[in-house]
Parts: sequence; C-alpha cells; structure tokens
Amino acid sequence: MRGLSGDFSTMPLRDLVAYLGGRRATGTLRVMRAGVRKLILVRAGQVISASSNQPREFLGQFLINMGHLSEEQFSKAFATQRETKVPLGKIIVMTGLVSEPTVRATLSLKFRETLLDMFRWEEGEFSFDAGAVAEVEGVDARADLTEVRREGDFRETAWQSIRAAFPSGNLYLTVDEGRLPEPPRPGTLDAKLVMRIREGLTIDEMAKVLHASDFLVYQRLYALYRLEAVKVSATPPPGRQPPTPSEEDEAQVVDMDVIGAESPTSEVIQAAQSFLENGNFRDGEALARQAHEMAPTPETEALLRSAEAALVGMLRREMVDKPQVPSLELSAAQLKTLQLSTPERYLLSRIDGKRDLGAIISMSPLKELEALKYFQAFVDGGLVKLTPR
Repeated sequence: MRGLSGDFSTMPLRDLVAYLGGRRATGTLRVMRAGVRKLILVRAGQVISASSNQPREFLGQFLINMGHLSEEQFSKAFATQRETKVPLGKIIVMTGLVSEPTVRATLSLKFRETLLDMFRWEEGEFSFDAGAVAEVEGVDARADLTEVRREGDFRETAWQSIRAAFPSGNLYLTVDEGRLPEPPRPGTLDAKLVMRIREGLTIDEMAKVLHASDFLVYQRLYALYRLEAVKVSATPPPGRQPPTPSEEDEAQVVDMDVIGAESPTSEVIQAAQSFLENGNFRDGEALARQAHEMAPTPETEALLRSAEAALVGMLRREMVDKPQVPSLELSAAQLKTLQLSTPERYLLSRIDGKRDLGAIISMSPLKELEALKYFQAFVDGGLVKLTPR
C-alpha cells in the first residue's frame, strides 16, 4: 500500500487505525500535536514498537504504576541499562525483577495506550510511510490494530459512564477505606490513588503527579466509586482553593520529577534512537538535544552529535545540494507584524532573490544546522519559497 498523511480534523485516528489494521499494513506511523510526538512501528497490522516523548507512556512508568516494579528497582535496572545498552524490558526480565509474560503484557498495554490516548484528539497531524520496519530488540510484544480500534469503541461508552460520575477533572474526592474489599496492595495504582485522595489532590492533579494515562486513572477511580469507596467532595480540603479550569498542557512532554531525574532521560534517549533509526531526523535530533539538556553525559553528547550530523545531511540534500534561490512570500509590511527573533530577522534580510540558499548560509554567523533549521521553518510556515536555479 502507499503511504498517507493528513490531520485528525479530516481523518480521526480511530479511522486511520481501522484502515491500517484492515489492510494488515506494514510501515511507520508518525503523529504530532503541539510538543507531543509519537512513533509507532506496524508490521502486518500489529504494533511492534511505540515511542513517545510523554513520560506517562514510558515503559518504566507503566511498570511502576501497575505495581510490578518499585522506584528503587527501576533505578537499579536503569543503571544496568546505561552500562550495557540492553533494552530496559530485557534487563528487567534477565534480572528477575518482573517475569517476561508480565513485561510483554505491559508493553502491549503501553502500545495500546499510546494509540488510544490519541483517539480523543481533534487536532494533530499524522503520516504513515509504508514499507519494511526494522527488527525491535528486547522483549517481543504486539498489539493488533483491529483490536485497538474495538477497544477505542468500548472506551467511548465507558467514558460516558465515567463522566456521569466525574464530570470534571477539577473535582476533589473523599475515600472510605472501609468499603474497599481489601486494602490496596502497596505500590499499585489503587494504593497511590487512595494516598493522593488523602493528600487533597484533584483528579487531574493525580494523573499528572502519577504520570498515568487519563483513562487508567479515571477507570480505577470509577471502579472505586461504584463500590462507594470513593465519593465526590462538595468542598476542597482545608487549606486548598478550588482550581481554575484549564486544559491539560500537552506541550510539557518531559518532567524531571518522573521517578527521579534518571528515568525520563533513559526513555527520551531510547525514543530519540528509535526516531533516528527510522529516518525521522528532525524529531530524533530534538529529542537527543532534550536528553542532553536534561542530564549531560558522554552518551547523550555522542547521541546529539550523531543526530545533528544526520539532520544536517538531510537538510543539505533537501535544500542546498541542488542550488535553490529563496524568495519572500510576504511583503516587508507583513514581515514587520511578525514576532521574529534576531537570527530569523537576519536570515530573512539576506534574501535578495539572487543569492542561493547555500551562499546565504555560508556567509551567516549562525551554525550551519541552526541556519538550515530556520530556513526549513520559513519554508514550512509559508514565509519563504525555494526556486531551483
């Protein structure tokens, strides 16, 4: 099949998943909205890998929230992963921390949640590149796209019941532990939710603090609500002011408080490597830079340099190797209305309709990659047009 691209306003993800699953497609699905980026590898209609720059979709976070792994155990596994470069899931199985069937099931859950989280998106862009995908190292796990679509339909019904009980994420709750069938097992999501209710957090605050998907949090709270162990509180706890309604900030994609400072760095590195290996050099370079800024090490520096070289090579091929002359698509008056940085204004001022892009960049005081990225943004944003010489 051919590749395809579009946005969710014209083709919702649930329809795209049904389309790819029905054709048993193989290829790479890339999705982007604001600062959120996801990469899904599909083989014969099944997800075999899913990378995201959202901490709540990291494997380590799932294992911790599901009560399979403690933060201390994760820290040790992460240290081993950094030394050996072996995938985290495989290390956790090899060291006996979690059984292979459990890691496989958790990975499958992670794959499904990475997709299902986007079923409710009304905005965002996607592209699917058909073709063979690389083999994935580590524990083998799958998620069938047709089943994911069916689960998405079920969740629409479930959300209706959940929203009837919890119409807003800004609600406070109370807990009656006497109505629980048994005390929640330490480390499980239920135990953490009970603790956060006692601390006086709203539902949305719980989801953010626990770095868990919205559905998993609301699903468990609804199960406790049906047992009458959890009730909505009419007033906030003493000392707390009612929160102002706001949408979840999807652009904040990596939080340094996720299971300590080491956890997100490891998974961001893995996500960057996955993007680079699949030819997505733009997102790969951005994630590699993010990882290096979070926790600079020789490893992150080497990854960043490799990502920069790959991105420079791609941008050169697209814009410089064959001489192209840039021209402004906006008038001088229109440009004055734009909020541009000093480097952006400098580069735009060099455009005269005569010099090709390579000449402008070579004379620029900016680093080559920085200048190329600016010009790519100009072209994507419709500010500049490139014409072959």
